Amino acid sequence: MISSYNRNGVGDTLMIMTGNSVFSEQNSETKGNVTRIFKEETKETVGYNFFTISELIKIEGKGSITLSADQVARLNEHLLSVGFDEQLEADEEPKFVVGDVKECKPHPNSDHLSITQIEIDDQQVVQIVCGASNIAAGQKVVVAKVGAMMPNGLVIWDGELRGEPSHGMVCSAKELGIEAETTKKGILVLDENAVTGSAFKTK
Repeated sequence: MISSYNRNGVGDTLMIMTGNSVFSEQNSETKGNVTRIFKEETKETVGYNFFTISELIKIEGKGSITLSADQVARLNEHLLSVGFDEQLEADEEPKFVVGDVKECKPHPNSDHLSITQIEIDDQQVVQIVCGASNIAAGQKVVVAKVGAMMPNGLVIWDGELRGEPSHGMVCSAKELGIEAETTKKGILVLDENAVTGSAFKTK
């Protein structure tokens, strides 16, 4: 579940994404002050817009936000009250974490991509295809996990690059909005003592 809020940009509206979709395949229905967004063909829910959200819960910050379990419970109560049966699941895990590059090898179908195996947390290792020339085994890097929303609004989903699965993204300083480091090309390489799996703050 990906949540975002920008009162100055779009008004007092909480936008929640629960699945990946493109605009051309979407439809919507509104009940009360909630709009459900779904795939027209499958009817799968891919998101909700909660309008006048400040009347329901208090939101701190803007852009990508993490909702507490209590806030999600309140949203679920509201969904039922306006006539929607589906429920949201709270997700308070950090989406930007320190990753440990365990393996890095050239992509067989590309002259510039690398296939990496990166430990992100709880000894979980994910495969990420990376296009940075400075990626190497043994590095500590910043990983945007599946479900992360980048500072520019891009959402990270499971994907495939040149036939190889990719589950997340290795981030550059520019992509993270770290102005002091944006002149450096390639991914942001962290100190070797950075703790694997720990949250990396982008703001």
